[in-house]
Amino acid sequence: MIEIRGARPEDDAALVAIDDLTWTSETSPGLPPEPPREFFAPERQPVEDVLVAELDGVVAGYAIVRNTIALPSHAHVLELGGLAVHPDAAGHGVGTALVETAVAEAVRRGARKMSLRVLGGNAVARRLYARCGFDVEGVLKEEFLLDGRYVDDVLMARQLAAAAERD
Repeated sequence: MIEIRGARPEDDAALVAIDDLTWTSETSPGLPPEPPREFFAPERQPVEDVLVAELDGVVAGYAIVRNTIALPSHAHVLELGGLAVHPDAAGHGVGTALVETAVAEAVRRGARKMSLRVLGGNAVARRLYARCGFDVEGVLKEEFLLDGRYVDDVLMARQLAAAAERD
């Protein structure tokens, strides 16, 4: 059974482990994580922006819901700023549950739109986001140089106003 809940400080080690297991240059343009580190380090991620998935009581993934542009004129847009699923939990619906719960959290916070960025070659994530109602809004061609090749940055979003009005 999948349960999605707000993160707690004691989830730190499990989330670091998931980051370590899932980071590749196919999924992130950033540098590989270097131990020792903390998931909820002040410069990285506040605990209140993280949703945690548990599969049969074991931490299996996370999603980050955040405001990336601190302007009043942009307060209606939240970003799915990170998503990771433990490899052992892949294929069990954890990613879908996290994305849909992140969308619900964005609506709860009053957002009208949820955006995200995904590397062009990350076909698994792009299919997941499309299944969850995210559309491509733009492509930044050859935005990153990863492992000696140029990679597109795909901008995707889901409009939330219609969903909020239906509820």
